[in-house]
Amino acid sequence: MNLFMMTMLQLQKGLDINLVFRNHKLSEVMKNYKSDKEKFKEFDNKLIFWQIICIFISFIICAYLFLIMVVDVKNYRGQAKRQRSAKSFVMRGAILDRNGIKLASDKTSFDVYAHKEYFDHTPNELAAILAPILGLNKNQLAKELAKDQKIIVLKKDVSRTTAQTIRKLGLREISLGKKNERVYPQGTMAAHILGYYNPDADVAAGIELTAKDKLEEVEQDVNFEKTPDGDIIYEVNTDPAATATPLRGKSITLTIDSAIQHVCEVELNRVIHEKGAVRGTIIVMNPKNGEILGYAIYPSYNPNNYKKATLTQLTNWTLSDVFEPGSTFKVLTIASAIENGRLNENSKILDTGKLEIDKWTIKNYDYNVKPFPGNIDLYYLFEHSSNVASAKAALMMTKQEHYDVLKRFGIGEKTGIDLPGESRGLIPPVSDWHKSTHASVGYGYSISVTAIQMVSAISAIANNGVRVTPHVIKYSPEEAAEKIKAVQVIKPETAHSVAKLLAGSIGRSKSPVNLDDYHVAAKTGTARKSITGAKGYTNKLVTSIIGFLPANNPQVEIYVVIDSPSKGALWGSTVAAPVFREVALQTARILNIPPDKISPKKKL
Repeated sequence: MNLFMMTMLQLQKGLDINLVFRNHKLSEVMKNYKSDKEKFKEFDNKLIFWQIICIFISFIICAYLFLIMVVDVKNYRGQAKRQRSAKSFVMRGAILDRNGIKLASDKTSFDVYAHKEYFDHTPNELAAILAPILGLNKNQLAKELAKDQKIIVLKKDVSRTTAQTIRKLGLREISLGKKNERVYPQGTMAAHILGYYNPDADVAAGIELTAKDKLEEVEQDVNFEKTPDGDIIYEVNTDPAATATPLRGKSITLTIDSAIQHVCEVELNRVIHEKGAVRGTIIVMNPKNGEILGYAIYPSYNPNNYKKATLTQLTNWTLSDVFEPGSTFKVLTIASAIENGRLNENSKILDTGKLEIDKWTIKNYDYNVKPFPGNIDLYYLFEHSSNVASAKAALMMTKQEHYDVLKRFGIGEKTGIDLPGESRGLIPPVSDWHKSTHASVGYGYSISVTAIQMVSAISAIANNGVRVTPHVIKYSPEEAAEKIKAVQVIKPETAHSVAKLLAGSIGRSKSPVNLDDYHVAAKTGTARKSITGAKGYTNKLVTSIIGFLPANNPQVEIYVVIDSPSKGALWGSTVAAPVFREVALQTARILNIPPDKISPKKKL
């Protein structure tokens, strides 16, 4: 019995354990079932969320499309129209001299192509048709047409007349490529003034650059629409003739006189080669209104082939490069001293031949011949180009007085000429002027100018003390009021006194510029060239002369600069002065300037 009971108890205990185990397994299963259910519920929630997002985005897209297609339809129609729109080709306006002579214009030319896939004729047949028109050999042309190429270039740069003849043939296999080219019919004439223009790269120089907007300005654009393939979309309002006819910009008239320009260039080239010089310029200007009549620059180039020119040839150094002017600057020194009341027409200065200042020795060029000129008048100062007297005249003024007048003359400032690339020149701040600096400025050293700056400054002497902006474009009165400035530099009395001194010094000299029919006010200059990037001077010279005529009523101002001559007597009076004389005589003849003095020959 006890054994039975024990067995039953063990069995019961085993059943309980099994039941517990089964309950535990059931609990685990229920737990896992609950977890999966929650996961499905969480997935359903996420799905609903993304469905809502998608519906919201779809709503926004529909709203946006509604705005585009219904509310803002005009704007997008306009954009589509603008994408198809095109303008008629604009040809640049011509550039003319003051007398209407054409100096630059646009030329249309055509390239002739053959398209192999459209051949309706054999190569020999096409060659027989086109060879006489294109001026080509028939057999050679046939060989070209027989090449296994899709597009064959037959000839480039044919004229409009030739192109029209080819068009009339109605050959499906032949097409014409139209292109525009800037041409300069006068060749190298006024190259640096005109500049050049490359329509492909939109690169320009000279007037082609400064007057770009006006040269390309048209009264009214001709607008039309094109397909993506470039075909014109003809609508009711489309004018077929207008779409095919290129528009032309406005023409520009220059102040340059081609006859005077020619004289300047011929004389400049002659003296450059005769004297073995590196470069030079001749500038002829009307000092009363700032109009430049002639502007020759060497070295030069041909604007028609500007790509073959060197950087040196392309650069207008008369605007960009500075140099110490030498004795021509003495004109401004004496003008400054008279303006500041330190000198007058009758003043005399003790010329000792040489002068020691701050351990520097200033010496006259003719010291070995005239070691002590003594008390000299201002006529003598200009005639013999006294360095000592000019230095003393400068030192009579305070540094600030001298500096202020030079600044009014435009030294150290751009003239405002209507050409690109102008630099300011170099004038040291007055605070940096030592006594030796002040003295050397008096005779044209320790200061640097551009060629156009000197022309502008001296023009005030010839124009009652008023300096007018130099320019090469002939402006309308309205444009001139905006672009041309007149600055009262010195008193009229000062200008008259300096002009009288210059004319008197030439009149009593044997200078080549002492003309029979005209009183000439002028000053020569010879300056040593400084070493680039270092102190000191080379043995090279810059020879020059600047002046105007007739002295009592100036009509033209002339500046001649010959840089680094190497043959013969190397002075401003021997190199530049003879050039001045020839240019002055020819210019007076061209402008028909009345003589202002009776020549000795006429007295007889």
